[in-house]
Amino acid sequence: MGKEAVRYSGTVTTSGNSEAIRLEKSLFRAHPEFGRNSRVTATVIAPGQMLVSVTDEADAKTDDPVVEAFLAFLAADVARHPERVEAMSQSAVERLITLTNDIEVDDDEVFPDDVTL
Repeated sequence: MGKEAVRYSGTVTTSGNSEAIRLEKSLFRAHPEFGRNSRVTATVIAPGQMLVSVTDEADAKTDDPVVEAFLAFLAADVARHPERVEAMSQSAVERLITLTNDIEVDDDEVFPDDVTL
């Protein structure tokens, strides 16, 4: 995953009774996973910002596309610039231990449906 991010332009239009987004053909040539009849999910991540992901219905319920995109970004950045990766300092480790010392964790705890992590 060492590729630089590439931006593709498009327009919002109408297709039958639905709204549609038309994008440059070069996007589909470079990324065939977005080809015709692919199932996609659009996630609004901020005003004016949307993440479009190829999805299969089983994965759509469990994966977080924003986390996936962030982790992919981190992986690409580490691959391009491994010299930027540094070990945590001992003082940072000690601070984290102090901050989390009194927190009890139950790995089997079930979160309510209205909690998003």
